[in-house]
Amino acid sequence: MSEIYNHELNDKIRAAAKELGIDLKEGVYLQTTGPSYESPAEIRMFKTLGADAVGMSTVVEAIAANHAGMKICGISCVTNLAAGIADYKLTEEEVLEAGAAAAPRFKELLIKFIGEI
Repeated sequence: MSEIYNHELNDKIRAAAKELGIDLKEGVYLQTTGPSYESPAEIRMFKTLGADAVGMSTVVEAIAANHAGMKICGISCVTNLAAGIADYKLTEEEVLEAGAAAAPRFKELLIKFIGEI
């Protein structure tokens, strides 16, 4: 688990994003079990632990794929500010709208990346 993500695949997704003008951010992703959003106190704790983004997916899938011997890279679409960061109450509608808005560019990135591998 010390090197779960394949460096070659990471480089290819970065290159695809650069070609498409997509500004990827990199950092530490922390997965919670869900299906619930985090509280402001949990977000403060996760930040203290070094998390840059928090969500309910990606990690267990990466662990399973790594266990199966697959070469993987991880990419997530962040759809909302964490609880306690925004000046307003977070809603599921906000998350769904942000996901729908990001979907065309995310799809474009994945198609470009898959073409490269």
